[in-house]
Amino acid sequence: MQMDLGEAGNIGGAAGVIRLRSAIHQHKALSAKGLQERLFSQLFTGLVYPQIWEDPEVDLAALQIDANSRIMTITSGGCNVMSYLSAGPARIHALDLNAAHVALTRLKLAAAASLPDQQSFYLFFGNAADRRNIDAYDTYIRPRLDDASRGWWERRDLLGRRRIEMFARNFYRHGLLGRFIGATHLLARAFGVRLQDLVEAPTQADQVAFFERSILPVFESRFVQWLTTKPASLFGLGIPPAQFHVLAGGRPMFEVLRERVRRLACDFPMANNYFARQAFGRAYGPDGALPPYLESASFDALKTRTDRVEVLNRSVTEFMQGCSAAALDRYVLLDAQDWMTDAQLTELWTEITRTAAPGARVIFRTAAEPTLLPGRLPDSLLARWHYHAEESLAFGKADRSSIYGGFHLYSLKPTA
Repeated sequence: MQMDLGEAGNIGGAAGVIRLRSAIHQHKALSAKGLQERLFSQLFTGLVYPQIWEDPEVDLAALQIDANSRIMTITSGGCNVMSYLSAGPARIHALDLNAAHVALTRLKLAAAASLPDQQSFYLFFGNAADRRNIDAYDTYIRPRLDDASRGWWERRDLLGRRRIEMFARNFYRHGLLGRFIGATHLLARAFGVRLQDLVEAPTQADQVAFFERSILPVFESRFVQWLTTKPASLFGLGIPPAQFHVLAGGRPMFEVLRERVRRLACDFPMANNYFARQAFGRAYGPDGALPPYLESASFDALKTRTDRVEVLNRSVTEFMQGCSAAALDRYVLLDAQDWMTDAQLTELWTEITRTAAPGARVIFRTAAEPTLLPGRLPDSLLARWHYHAEESLAFGKADRSSIYGGFHLYSLKPTA
């Protein structure tokens, strides 16, 4: 069985870089903000998210996926694409402007289709730090990959190592986010704090005590408060300059980050929060502390469904412009709208509304708490959609990743 990879040869290249830069660059090149945007876009052309940081269990509850669901989602690290696939939708269109994320998602699909059992699949993406993974790639996965994805994973670094060898050295320590988390561990150690110790806390009360005793003083330091005034300090989280100011919301950034880190560290049991385990312990746990697609019960379903996914190096708006009316009914926008101008938002939602089938549902997250659409979309366009305010608030509180200010659910209103 061959999966549908869509335009297999269309990974990165000049067109992909141009699309990415046009999405990020909003100021003149020689302005302070323009220089920050161009630095960020340069960093963003490589691997950013080895793991996506939106809770798929919240997404699945909000999307209400069934066998007829046709999903359009931003790809990012591909974890949630795979988790949506485990729910059995009819079709998933996974889109990303980042070539590395496209190659990573195609790798996960090829691995699910070709690896012999769940244990080898978990070793590859759950453990992600074993030399046997490279043998599995060469034997099983490599023949199933398209040429462009294979080329991405087999490109060599300055030490002569293929990119795929990251899966022998803890893949989750790589990429912009992996290095950012590593840097926060080094910073904490400079203050005498071993973040790994939080993972061993036996109860949530112990998690709270650790945060207040060890992590809170780090945020109270003048150095950290000064450091977090710089937009570049959060580039490792994949936060561009435009989103930095939205996240701050007029408050000191260290206060916002302190609240989000406290929620991640304290508000959910460590035993079933794989986001916290990766952030503080740099590794996943057993079943119960894994993304849904890595749970032992998911593998057989994934193996038979990989042909339901196409992965494209394209923007969501561009993709929808090629779709017919009422072609889709589930949309996952992650936090991409935080980057957008009003004109870009209007173009996006015009296409969402045109391509939305009856009962369509849209989910997204924002750095700030409120939904960002009122006052930025034309009233006539926004009036086509119902905002589920109470459900959105509840879903946001349930999101174990804890890094966003708000989760938002919209559904298409019935036509008169």
